[in-house]
Amino acid sequence: MASFGWKRKIGERVSKSAVQQFEAEAEKLEEEDGAGADEEVDWLHAIKRRREVLLDDCAAKSKRLKDEGALLAEEGRHWEAVKKWDEAIQLTPDNSQIYEMKSQVLTMLHEEFPAVKAAEMAVKFQPLWWQAWQTLGRAQLNLGEVDLAVRSFQTAIHLCPSESALWQEDLKWARTLQKQQLATKEKMRQEEETKTQILNAPELQQDYDFETDEVLAACVAIAERQTQYEELKRTAVVIDAEGNLQNVVSGEGSGGAVTPSEEKFVKARGL
Repeated sequence: MASFGWKRKIGERVSKSAVQQFEAEAEKLEEEDGAGADEEVDWLHAIKRRREVLLDDCAAKSKRLKDEGALLAEEGRHWEAVKKWDEAIQLTPDNSQIYEMKSQVLTMLHEEFPAVKAAEMAVKFQPLWWQAWQTLGRAQLNLGEVDLAVRSFQTAIHLCPSESALWQEDLKWARTLQKQQLATKEKMRQEEETKTQILNAPELQQDYDFETDEVLAACVAIAERQTQYEELKRTAVVIDAEGNLQNVVSGEGSGGAVTPSEEKFVKARGL
C-alpha cells in the first residue's frame, strides 16, 4: 500500500480566509487591551478624586473644630479649647494657626513647655508668620529661656518691622530680663568669691606678733569681707516700673528675703 507523507512546510499556502480570521482576532485582542488600559487610568483618577474629597472633608471639619476651640477659649474654657484643637490637628497636622492658638492658651494655663512646643510647630509650618514668632518668644520667656526669646522677637521684628508692640513691649521686656539675668549672675559670682576669701583668708595663713598692729589689721580685713558677704546675700536685682535695674537690700530681720513694694516694682510681665 502506498503511504502518504506530509512534506509541506508550516505556513506554506495558508488560505486567505485563515489569515483574515487571525488578523481579526489580533485586532480584537488589541482593542480589549486598550479598553483595559483606559479602565485602569479611570481607576487611578477615581482614587485621586476620592482622596481630594477626603482632604476637603478633613479641612472643613478641622476648621469647624478650630472655630469651636476659639469660642471656648473666649469663654475661658481653656482645656476644652485645647481638646478641640488637638482633634483639629489630627485632621490637619500642618495647620500653623491651630498650633499658635494652642500655644497662647497653654501659656495662660502655665503649661510652659507644651506651649513652647506648640509655638515651635507653628513656626515650623509657617516660618514667615511674625505672630507665630511672637507667640514663641512669649512662651520661651515664661519658660525662662530669655536668650531664645530675644532671638524669636528679633525674628518677628525682621518679618514685620512696622509692628511697634514688638519693639516697645516684647523685645524691650526680654532685653530687660536679659540684663537682670546677667546682673544676677555677676552678683552670685561676687558672693561666691567673697565667701571663698572668708573661708581662705590670707590673713589667717600668717603668724602674727600679738603685740603689734598686724593682728588688728587682719581682723579688720576679715570683718570687712564678712560684711560685704552679708550685704551681697541680702541684695537682690529687681526691675522697677520703668524697666530699670536696681539693687535692693532688705531690712534687718527679713532673713535675706527682698519684698519690694508692689507700687514701685513689678515681678512679671503679663501677656
